[in-house]
Amino acid sequence: MSRRYTPLAWVLLALLGLGAAQDCGSIVSRGKWGALASKCSQRLRQPVRYVVVSHTAGSVCNTPASCQRQAQNVQYYHVRERGWCDVGYNFLIGEDGLVYEGRGWNTLGAHSGPTWNPIAIGISFMGNYMHRVPPASALRAAQSLLACGAARGYLTPNYEVKGHRDVQQTLSPGDELYKIIQQWPHYRRV
Repeated sequence: MSRRYTPLAWVLLALLGLGAAQDCGSIVSRGKWGALASKCSQRLRQPVRYVVVSHTAGSVCNTPASCQRQAQNVQYYHVRERGWCDVGYNFLIGEDGLVYEGRGWNTLGAHSGPTWNPIAIGISFMGNYMHRVPPASALRAAQSLLACGAARGYLTPNYEVKGHRDVQQTLSPGDELYKIIQQWPHYRRV
């Protein structure tokens, strides 16, 4: 099924330098980062209105090789230790400035509890951002992913960004990243 682009979305994509990148930019596919096969079957109803931003609170990765290993580690923890059908997040953001496909746009995530999982995309920055900020390349990657998701109809045009701590009792996405996302144009408190 092809997705229609609105004129406003095209302008936004052009301003972000994504006009030619209709494939949502540099998303590292599950196959490329060595993901285990997903056992998830629940679909996410689209377009999605909410995006929940978290951090893994784990190790930092700043090269494609280290971020691929970190994505594997997160998936291993979610699947082997927690017994989930896959990595909980729809996407992971590395400090290498790349987006790593988790469950993707179409599959229900396990990132924010039973109220928010069915109505939100979960994006997690790999690292701990309590006392430091992610690099600009990681922030740009996340914002580009969201702009593309809205342009391609995965997100509603008026989608809302929430911090993980806005929807659950947690310190995620860390104090410093939380300050940053509160400045994003689509951020809304619950």
